Amino acid sequence: MKAGIVGLPNVGKSTLFNCLSNTKAQSANFPFCTIEPNIGIINVPDKRLNFLESCVDPEKVIPANVEIVDIAGLVKGASKGEGLGNQFLANIRETDAIIHVLRCFDDNNIVHVESSINPVRDKEIIDLELQLKDLETLEKLKEKISRLVKTGNKDAIFQNEVLLKMINHIQSFNPVRSIEFNEKEKEFTDTLDLITNKPVLYVCNVDEGSALNGNDYVNQVKNSIKNENSDLLILAVATEADINELDNFEDRKAFLEDIGLNEAGSSKLIRKSYDLLDLQTYFTAGKKEVRAWTIRKGMTAPQAAGVIHTDFEKGFIRAEVISYRDYNEYGSEIKVKEAGKLKIEGKDYIVKDGDVMHFRFNV
Repeated sequence: MKAGIVGLPNVGKSTLFNCLSNTKAQSANFPFCTIEPNIGIINVPDKRLNFLESCVDPEKVIPANVEIVDIAGLVKGASKGEGLGNQFLANIRETDAIIHVLRCFDDNNIVHVESSINPVRDKEIIDLELQLKDLETLEKLKEKISRLVKTGNKDAIFQNEVLLKMINHIQSFNPVRSIEFNEKEKEFTDTLDLITNKPVLYVCNVDEGSALNGNDYVNQVKNSIKNENSDLLILAVATEADINELDNFEDRKAFLEDIGLNEAGSSKLIRKSYDLLDLQTYFTAGKKEVRAWTIRKGMTAPQAAGVIHTDFEKGFIRAEVISYRDYNEYGSEIKVKEAGKLKIEGKDYIVKDGDVMHFRFNV
């Protein structure tokens, strides 16, 4: 599972990527600095993992992670191959979610590819290019099934109706993700891998003084996305980069407090990216290791077990489950058991975020 960082050239994408991944992607004051996508495997901050470590005292602790990709900047005409358009669109199609960085600060020392600061316009430039690419995909599919439609094929007729619904929506300059689909329509559209159907988090890159409450640029973006089924985060990327350079935790904490924040914005972004990808965490806790396991929301106990090893899913017998709330209240597995809070769950159990689990299986 991976999220791609996108945006116009020179809006802070690579700087943000460096903050998130602690790798040093090239970052400079000119367009197309990033050409090949940089990839970072990023740990998901989770205080629950720290608590479990304090309770169990394991040999090692393994957090959940998410893959973040820093993709080359896009310009007008990308859908027709302008700039690095073809490469950009191919890279973004391979991601599961989009982190769209918008410049929401003034600084005459940093050039803007459009020569002025207007985050809504910048957003619309990228939106249009992505919509045009999806429109091209949909029209090709519609043409492909046109003969079957004429023969009266029911599946083809249904698909054609859904394709028309999406084409008309995009032609009105709207992303596919803002359409309300029924279950059958969603099953079909999910197979198409459309770019504008991917979940989006808009990151408003602001100056340090706007990190807490945003600014007029941020308000403009909020207004522009209110009907779009997307999320927004305010982040002072340059400030996050400065904080990232500090080695001492106390220094970082003091820096954050000075600007009115209780945690680094990059940590919030990582968690939001995790949610954006429709992921959640369950834990295993033993003396050898305490570990956070990443699963899709809605997974059953056998499916969650299969993330550890396919044999766990094939030979699944039952799951011993402790809710994180109970673990937090009683402080140890033994005390949870004594309180009668350990649950035995079968194949139909839907795993909840924060469950501490032990699987019984036989192969």
